[in-house]
Amino acid sequence: MSSLITDLAYILVVASVVTIIFKRLQQPLVLGYIVAGFLAGPHMTYTPSVSSMEGIEEWSQLGVIFLMFTLGLEFSFKKIVRMGMQPILTAIMIMCCMIGVGGMIASLFGWSNMDRIFLGGMLSMSSTTIIYKAFDDLGLRSKRFASGVISVLIIEDILGILLMVMLSALAVSRTFQGIELMKSLMQLMFFLMLWFLVGIYLLPLLLRKAKKYINSETLLVVSVGLCFFLAVAATRVGYSPAFGAFMMGSILAETLEAENIEKSVGSLRDLFGAVFFVSVGMMVEPSVLKEYWLPVLVLTFAVVLGQMFFGSLSYFATTGNVQTAVRSGFSMVQIGEFAFIIAALGQELGVTSQFLYPVVVAVSIITTFLTPYIIKLSPKAANRIEKSMSNELQSLFKHGKTFALNRRLERLRLSKAIAWKRFFTAIFFQTAAYVTICIALSLFSFATILPLCQHLIGEKYGNIVGLILTLLILSPCIRPIVVRKNHSKEVKYLISSGKTTAFLVHFTLLVKALLGFAIIYYVVSIVFPFWWVWETLISLAALILMVLSRLVKYTSIKMERTFKQNLRLREQQSALSYGRKLRGRDLQIARVKVPAHSKWGGKSLAQLHFGKTDRVHIAAILRAGHRINIPGGSNRIYPGDILEVVAGNEAIENLRQRSEQEVLPLQDRNRESHNLTIISIKLSESSPLIGHTLQDIDFRLRYHCMVVGVENEEGHLGTIQAKREFVQNDIVWVVGEEADLSMLSMVI
Repeated sequence: MSSLITDLAYILVVASVVTIIFKRLQQPLVLGYIVAGFLAGPHMTYTPSVSSMEGIEEWSQLGVIFLMFTLGLEFSFKKIVRMGMQPILTAIMIMCCMIGVGGMIASLFGWSNMDRIFLGGMLSMSSTTIIYKAFDDLGLRSKRFASGVISVLIIEDILGILLMVMLSALAVSRTFQGIELMKSLMQLMFFLMLWFLVGIYLLPLLLRKAKKYINSETLLVVSVGLCFFLAVAATRVGYSPAFGAFMMGSILAETLEAENIEKSVGSLRDLFGAVFFVSVGMMVEPSVLKEYWLPVLVLTFAVVLGQMFFGSLSYFATTGNVQTAVRSGFSMVQIGEFAFIIAALGQELGVTSQFLYPVVVAVSIITTFLTPYIIKLSPKAANRIEKSMSNELQSLFKHGKTFALNRRLERLRLSKAIAWKRFFTAIFFQTAAYVTICIALSLFSFATILPLCQHLIGEKYGNIVGLILTLLILSPCIRPIVVRKNHSKEVKYLISSGKTTAFLVHFTLLVKALLGFAIIYYVVSIVFPFWWVWETLISLAALILMVLSRLVKYTSIKMERTFKQNLRLREQQSALSYGRKLRGRDLQIARVKVPAHSKWGGKSLAQLHFGKTDRVHIAAILRAGHRINIPGGSNRIYPGDILEVVAGNEAIENLRQRSEQEVLPLQDRNRESHNLTIISIKLSESSPLIGHTLQDIDFRLRYHCMVVGVENEEGHLGTIQAKREFVQNDIVWVVGEEADLSMLSMVI
C-alpha cells in the first residue's frame, strides 16, 4: 500500500483519539489537531511517525484550499457594505499596530527583513475559529460586542487575503520598491474585480440552466471543480491557490445553491482542514522551542498585551464605548489559522527562517489556552478602567465628544454634498467595472479572435474583421462608460446649482467620454497602426455609432440588469422561501424592546419591513400600558416600545442584535442636531407632484416632511386641502429636518 495512504490513515486515527479527549476537556479542536500532529510527527521519538512529510504537505495544501473556499462561501461582498466603516477601520488599525509590533520584536532579535515582515503578518490577525468557539462556550454569541468582534474578524480575513498576495509579491521581488508594490496591488484589484464580475454574471446563469441535471453529488463535483479551476487560474497569474479558492467561494456565495454547496463541501473542509492543522503540529520541533524559548515568551506577551491594548484602543476609537472596546479587544488575544497559512507560505517560498514556523505554532497554542480566561476577565478590566477615569473624562465620553471616527460630518447634510457623493460613487464603481471588463475582453480578442481571423482570411482582411468583432464585443461595455448617469437626478440638480458646479459636472462627463474614446483608440492603434489622424477619425466614428445604436443600448441594459438580478437573487429567494422553510414547531413568540435611542423611532412597520429583511412577524406593540394587537403597516415604532414577534429562534436573535446595533450615535442624541427648518419650493413643469394630491402622494411617509401651506401669486399663504391637486408654479412651504428637506428639493 502507498505510504501516502498509510500516513493519512495514521494521522487521522491519532487525530480522532486526541480530539475526542480535547472535546471532553472542552478545549478547541484546533489545539487537538496540533497536538495530534506533534504526536504523529517526526520530532516525537516516543510514538510512531509518518514516513513521508512531502505527502502530508500535499494533503495539507488541499486543506488550505478548502478552508479558504468555505470561508468565501460564508462571506459576501455585500456584508462589508452593510457593516459600514466602523469594523473596517477597526480591523485596519489593529492589523497595522500588530504588524508594527511583530516587526519591532523581530528587529530586537536580529532576524532578517523577510522574517520581520512575515512575522508581522502572522501576529496581525486573530483566529476566527477560536474566538467563535470561545464565544459559544461562554454563552456570549448573542452579546452586542460579540457581533462587532465577528464583523472585525471577517474584515481581517479579507485583508489577510490581500496581505498574503502582497507578501508573495515581496517574496518574489525581494525588494521594497513602492512602485512595484503599487503595480502588484493594481494587478490584484484588476483580477479580483474581473473574477467577481464575470463570476456573478455567468455562474448563476449556468447553474440555473443546469438545475434539473444537478443533484447533491453533481453539485459537490461542480463546486469543487470550480474551486480548483480558479485556484489553478490564480496560480497561473502569480497568486496563491488559496486566494483563487476564496474568490470562487465568495462568487458562489451569491448563488441560490450557496447553502447546499456549503453543506456538501463541509465534510471535505473538516477532513482536509484537520489534515492541515495536524501538519502544523508536525512542524513543532522541541529542540527549536528549547533554543527559541525566549522569543516564544516575548511573542506570547506581545500578542496578548498588544491585542489587549491596541485592540481595545482601536475599538474605542471607532465606538467611543469603554465597555465594548475593552471586552472586544480582550477577545482577540490569540493568533490562529491565518498565522499558520502565512507561515506555510513563507516556508513554501523559501524566504523565512526554519525556526519561525514552530515558534508561531507554540505562540498560537499558548494564546489559545489563555483566550477564554482573558475574555472572562474583560468585564472587570473594563469597570476598573472606567472607574479610574476622572468624572470630567467620563462625562466627555457619555456626551459623545470622543474622537470616535464614526461621527458624520455636518456638511453631508447639505444637498449639494449629497448629490456629489452619489454622483461620484456611482460613476467610480460603474466606470471601474466596465473598464476592467474592456481590458479583459481586449486581451482575449488579441489572443484568440484576431489571430484566428488572420489565419482564416489572411492578415489584411483578418485585421479588418478582427477589429470589427473586437469593437462589437466591447461596445456594450464602452457605451455605459460614456453615457450612463449623464442624465440622472443628481446631474440635473448639480448643473442647476451654479456655474462652477455645472462646469465641474460637464468636465467629469467629458473625462468619461474621453476614457471611452481612449479604449477604442488603443484597440484601433494595435490592429491598424495608421497615421494618428486616421486612427482618431476611426475611433471617433466607432464611438458615435456605439452611442447611437439602440441594439448596443439594449444589450448593455440587459447585461447590467442580469448582473444586478444575480447579485440580489439569493436574498430575494431567501425572503420568498422563508415561509416554506420554517417548520411549525420552530415558531415561537418573544419580546424585543426598542432601545431608548433607536433609529427605528418614529418609523412605521412598512418602512422597517421586518418581515422581508428579518423574517419576523410583529404580533403586537406594547406601549406605556397600552397594547396594539396585529398592527398594520402604518403603525409606528417609538423608543421604549416592546414588540411581540413571531418567528424562529435564529430570526428573533438576529432582530435583537439589529435593535441593539441600529441606535443613534452619541453625538446625534442631542436634540439640537435635529432642528426643524421651513423652506419654500416652487414647482417646475417637470415636478412629479403636479397633477397629484397630498392624499395620493402620502407626503409624510414618503418624504418625512410636512406641507404647511401653498403660496399664491399675490404672496398670501393658505392651507392646502388633502384632495387639492398641485399645479405648475405652486410655491409649497414645507417643514422638516435639513437632510430630508435637502433630498426633497432635489426630487421635486
